[in-house]
Amino acid sequence: MTTQQDSGESARAAVDLAAERQGADTVMLDIRGLAVFADYFVITSALNGRHMQALLEDLDQGMGRLGVKLHHREGSPESGWVLLDFGDVIVHLFLQAERERYGLEQLWSGALPVVRVQ
Repeated sequence: MTTQQDSGESARAAVDLAAERQGADTVMLDIRGLAVFADYFVITSALNGRHMQALLEDLDQGMGRLGVKLHHREGSPESGWVLLDFGDVIVHLFLQAERERYGLEQLWSGALPVVRVQ
C-alpha cells in the first residue's frame, strides 16, 4: 500500500500511463475526504475491448515497474468495464457506453478533480 503522499504520485502515474496508451477523457479524482478505502480514482475510456485490454496490461505493468502492486482486478474488456485496485489508487477503465451508464463522476461529484486529460 502507498502512503498518502505517494498515492498522489501513483495516481498521476496511472493518468500518464493511460494517456500514453490513448485512454480518452482521463480524469483523476481526489476522494480522500469522501472514502476510506482509497485516496484517488482514475477514470478513463477505451475505444473498444482490444484497446481496453492493452490499457489494463500497460497499467498493470507500468505501475508494477513503479513498485505499485495490483491488489485486485474486477470486470473484463468484454463487459465494457475493468477496475484495477492499486490500494490507495483505483483505476476504472470503461467503454464509453458503460462509463455513461455507471456515471461514476456524477456519483462522486463531491470529489475534487485533480487532472483531466481530454
